[in-house]
Amino acid sequence: MSRSLFLTIAALMAIGVGGMALLAPETMLSSKGIVGNAVARVWMREVGAVLFAVGVVAWRVRHHEDSPTLRAFLWGNAVLQLALLPIELMARSQGVIPSTAGVVPNSVLHVVLAAGFIVHARAVRPRA
Repeated sequence: MSRSLFLTIAALMAIGVGGMALLAPETMLSSKGIVGNAVARVWMREVGAVLFAVGVVAWRVRHHEDSPTLRAFLWGNAVLQLALLPIELMARSQGVIPSTAGVVPNSVLHVVLAAGFIVHARAVRPRA
């Protein structure tokens, strides 16, 4: 898959998920089987704002030429995906998220996105 297409898809996903978390945090929480409270809604909105912003940046750079900055952006997103991966898995193992079905889709998504960001980061060849 081309980097441009990958970043387009990743951007739309981040904007969509981030926007939903920002505007409808209770819906996001309930999709995991969690009954939200005021603190959980605040954290969900904060995460939503970050994901939305990451999606906007991905959208803006999706057609950029190879550069050290683009490589850094791609590696940063790979790190983000890998850092997010264990959070829900730990929450499930501790009983915070009551159902495996609330964890599997995001876990698979984090692995796929991390792999895509790594592949494309490694392929960046800035001009000398």
